[in-house]
Amino acid sequence: MLDLGSGAGFDCFLAAQKVGRNGKVIGIDMTPEMIARARENARKGEYANVEFRLGEVENLPVSDSSIDIIISNCVINLSPEKNRVFTEAFRVLKPGGRIMVSDIVLLKAVPNAIMDSIEMYVSCIAGASLKTDYLQTIESAGFKDVKVIDETPFPVEYMISDPAVQAIVKNLEISPETARDIASSIVSLKVAAAKLG
Repeated sequence: MLDLGSGAGFDCFLAAQKVGRNGKVIGIDMTPEMIARARENARKGEYANVEFRLGEVENLPVSDSSIDIIISNCVINLSPEKNRVFTEAFRVLKPGGRIMVSDIVLLKAVPNAIMDSIEMYVSCIAGASLKTDYLQTIESAGFKDVKVIDETPFPVEYMISDPAVQAIVKNLEISPETARDIASSIVSLKVAAAKLG
């Protein structure tokens, strides 16, 4: 199993329990600090079947057709090259392999001022694609049986009450009604797809 954007490794450790002692979990992260932290967490937790590699999700340090399952949690939407991420995922999966990713997507276009906001980027929103484009990107990489497993509205009240969001809304002179409309177009999506033989 491969985790794209593994951070401190928590999803990898959960996955390690699923794959068992004979299975293996690889976590990929682009920051040396997170890799060091994840390796230390693995050592402390005695996870012998988990490995962490420094690398970018657009250029996976993994050999072709070597992975059974890929997971990712709110990471791919941060990449400006989502097509490259899914092409790489397709490359490293074995025939019959599957992806299960969770990401933030948009149901409709959001004003450029919001998309260009660094604060929104950090909170996983500015990098988000339209839902239709996101699903098409997965299919274009070669995946089949692309299915939306779950679609959950972003918690509007939580977002609107966030101090960073309030500052952005104020600076951009966005009305409360427009802010709510923008927030309601943001959803968390869980998608599954397969690399058929």
